[in-house]
Amino acid sequence: MREAIVTIYPWLVSGHVIFMTFWLAGLFMLPRQCIYMLDAAPGSGEEQQWARRMGLLRKIILTPSLIIVWVLGLTQAWAMGYFTEGWLHIKITLVVLLSGYHGWLVAKTKAMARGERPLSEKRLRMVGEIPGVLLVLIVVTVYVVRVALS
Repeated sequence: MREAIVTIYPWLVSGHVIFMTFWLAGLFMLPRQCIYMLDAAPGSGEEQQWARRMGLLRKIILTPSLIIVWVLGLTQAWAMGYFTEGWLHIKITLVVLLSGYHGWLVAKTKAMARGERPLSEKRLRMVGEIPGVLLVLIVVTVYVVRVALS
C-alpha cells in the first residue's frame, strides 16, 4: 500500500497545496465578511444575507478543505516516513493551531449569525492576520527548517 501511495506522491502534494490554498483563502475571507456584517442592522435582510454567505463559505470551502488538507498531509507523512522527523512535529503543531483558529472563528461567525456581536471591527482585523502568520511559519518550517535538519 505504501509503495502505491509513494507513486502518486506528486498528486498528494499537489492536492495538499491546492486545498491548503482554498482553506487559507477562506480563513482570510471570513473575518472580512464578519466586518461587513457588523455594519448591517441587527435583524435586517442584509445581516441575514451575510450570515448566509458566511455559512456557505464554511460549508462549501472551509470545512471540506480543512479535512482534505489533513487527510492528504497525514497520508504524505505516512507514505514518506516523516513522522519521526522534527520538522513535521513543528508543522503539525502549527496546523493544529490553525485548525483551532478555524474552529474558534467558526464559533464566532455562528454567534454573529444569531445576532450576537462577540468581536469588534478592530479585533476582527487583528485576528484576520493570524492565518497569514501561521502560513509563513508553516512554509518556513517545510522549506527551510526541513532542509536545515536534513
